[in-house]
Amino acid sequence: MGMIVIAFGFISGMLFIKYKPVYAVTLGNENVGYIENIEEFEKDVENNVINYTAKNVESVEVKETPKYELTFVNREEKTNEQEIIIAMQKDLDITYKYFEISLKDEAINSVDTKEQAETIVNELKEKDEDIDLTITEKTTKNLEEIKTEEVEVAKSNISTIIEEKEMEDAVAVVEGIKFAQLPVTGKISSRYGESSRIRRSTHTGLDIQASTGTPISVVADGTVTCAEYSGPYGNLVKVSHGNGVETWYAHTSKMYVKVGQEVKAGDVIAAVGSTGNSTGAHLHFEIRINGNHVNPQNYMYN
Repeated sequence: MGMIVIAFGFISGMLFIKYKPVYAVTLGNENVGYIENIEEFEKDVENNVINYTAKNVESVEVKETPKYELTFVNREEKTNEQEIIIAMQKDLDITYKYFEISLKDEAINSVDTKEQAETIVNELKEKDEDIDLTITEKTTKNLEEIKTEEVEVAKSNISTIIEEKEMEDAVAVVEGIKFAQLPVTGKISSRYGESSRIRRSTHTGLDIQASTGTPISVVADGTVTCAEYSGPYGNLVKVSHGNGVETWYAHTSKMYVKVGQEVKAGDVIAAVGSTGNSTGAHLHFEIRINGNHVNPQNYMYN
């Protein structure tokens, strides 16, 4: 009996000199490597797989739980805990999240977080509170679907798209100034360049028929440069829009603005009338570029 114990001890000693105990790790039906300590490895799995975090990661689901089997390998054999962790990460079922910014329900850009999206939208709405921007949370399993931008890049891109959309939606664009709407609607009773017995020269604008008191809207953002009675023009409002562009609104019955007042496109600045050299209620509308009158029908009322 003593000899058996001695022999067993000798064989065991020789075994441990040449081999070492490790745990073989299996994922599904595949042996993916060896680890030395199950407890330590499970901590790594929890930190780096179960609680896996990365850009745009919303949630993760572990497809295969590792199984362990004690075995002996040559002492020169190295364990590969990190490689197994990476293999498990690659096999995760990951749901990614990002945030889409839309203009009038049309997606125009994406960012990684809700905070980034809100920052962009809030800053743009500070400039124009009427901008129809919305934020939508999006999820996907396909990382390649996510095309997000850095905040400043996204904000610049969105600003450019907004400007382009506004230009597309404009009634007219004059020297880069967007005319957002018509001053009044109605039948044109006298066109640019026409001669008349009541004028000393050809017509410098358009006459648009409308009832007395009809609201007159300014066509673009600008500053009021004139709001007074002006001879043949009667009650005359002039608005400067920048880039040398100015619009005139004549023969008005009432003027609701003052010189120096800032106005926004669509603001009501006067009411249709028949003051000055006029034969009936209408709006005389002019566009001037660097002081020179131009045909409004080159831009609007076509």
